[in-house]
Amino acid sequence: MSANLDFLNGHDLAVYSSRTCPDCVRLDKWMQEHAVVHRKVYIDDDAAAADKLESETGKQAVPFILLDGRVWVRGYHREERSRLSETLLLSELRAALGS
Repeated sequence: MSANLDFLNGHDLAVYSSRTCPDCVRLDKWMQEHAVVHRKVYIDDDAAAADKLESETGKQAVPFILLDGRVWVRGYHREERSRLSETLLLSELRAALGS
């Protein structure tokens, strides 16, 4: 993991995703390229996970990252042409962790 991602060490990152979601593929590729340890929760396989996502975020969109089982961070940035901004993602992750 690169130095600018060290703040994620020791945290549980559950990526709520769908198998047919291009934004999910994009986030997963970024996480793999940066060796970010995470686990996937597929909402298309787990109705309870889909319900949890919607009830806690008010959204049905994916990907979302649940940090340490308590704070949600979006894994997509529809305001960005590429739909994923590393700068925004890292800023939102840091803010969620109070880093």
